[in-house]
Amino acid sequence: MKTKSFIISKWQVLKAYELVKANAGAAGVDKQSLSDFELNLKSNLYKLWNRLSSGSYFPPPVKAVAIPKKAGGERILGIPTVSDRIAQMVVKLEFEPQVEPYFLSDSYGYRPNKSALDAIGVTRQRCWRYSWVLEFDIKGLFDNIPHDLLLKAVYKHTDLPWVRLYIKRWLTAPMQMPSGELVARGMGTPQGGVISPVLSNLFLHYVFDKWLQKHYSKTAWCRYADDGLVHCHSEVEARRMLKVLQQRFQSCGLQFHPEKTKIVYCKDGKRKGQYKNTSFDFLGYTFRRRLCKDRKHKLFVSFNPAVSKAALKAMRLKIRKLRVRKRTDMSIVQLAKWLNPMINGWFNYYGRYYRSALYRLSHHVNKALVRWARCKFKTLRRHKTRAMKFLEGMSKQNPYLFAHWRAGMIGAFV
Repeated sequence: MKTKSFIISKWQVLKAYELVKANAGAAGVDKQSLSDFELNLKSNLYKLWNRLSSGSYFPPPVKAVAIPKKAGGERILGIPTVSDRIAQMVVKLEFEPQVEPYFLSDSYGYRPNKSALDAIGVTRQRCWRYSWVLEFDIKGLFDNIPHDLLLKAVYKHTDLPWVRLYIKRWLTAPMQMPSGELVARGMGTPQGGVISPVLSNLFLHYVFDKWLQKHYSKTAWCRYADDGLVHCHSEVEARRMLKVLQQRFQSCGLQFHPEKTKIVYCKDGKRKGQYKNTSFDFLGYTFRRRLCKDRKHKLFVSFNPAVSKAALKAMRLKIRKLRVRKRTDMSIVQLAKWLNPMINGWFNYYGRYYRSALYRLSHHVNKALVRWARCKFKTLRRHKTRAMKFLEGMSKQNPYLFAHWRAGMIGAFV
């Protein structure tokens, strides 16, 4: 019996498949969907395990897909095939536990038991303690990571030949453009790949996290993937940090985004002075001075996060694209079941801090419901006011029907 080059458990391949299935995702260059892959599941998984174990697995090209950015423009995702996503998950399951213990606590992106809301919470507290913050964004992180430096970090944390081999192959797998053209890749790791978040985190761990801890150990910082914050006591300190960090990132093949990198004064009711930048966006929240109430219900001005205008715009656009008014085939109960998971997700995330800022979103959803009612019922078709009263009555009878009503945001139906 021929022995395999690498010892990879069949159970690990099965576990990787189950995780990929849970995450769903689109088809790659072979146009094979997850359901197509499952038609011959046992055979497909066995073939993949066999190729991985023998060292004969070569990843196919990743499919280039352009998606719009919230701030405008497009971002290119590299979508692997279903089998390649499973293969990447096999390596991730082996590699991530080896690097995760080395990552620092102020790195929040793509990590187990860490969330964007954790990063928002710690940033909120630090903005109360520090008057200045350097907000930076890395320009095209996933496209510009130098392979030699990344592989140096990979080899530092694993001596398993098959993990090293397949990570190296994934880094150089070509990208297939919509035209069908294959583009060779000499740097970067495709955004959209299963293994890419771990690799980008590992790279930035040495480029930024660990480097800052070593050279500026008393400096408070927070990073979520390619978005980072450095808290400072003065503008002079912030400008000095911007200069040294620009030099550090350039030496490692990366650059700051010129428009998304800035120094911000965390102005509140006590901090005086006029400065150009007194707000910043981070992970869908805008941090700026806001009117708040203390425990005794007295008003004061504080520097706090709330849902950003860009996030609100994206949510309103999502509601519009769903064309709720056209779903006259649904009852109002069915409509609620359809919309509630999405609305719940928004309120759970953007409603954690300064929930009242979501009132405009609730108002927008209510307007969509009024349009639905007018399309659904002939007696309301030409009577907007009557449709509004119908929904208002429904919200009083069943205030828990829709997620935003349940959150206490019934609001107006105008």
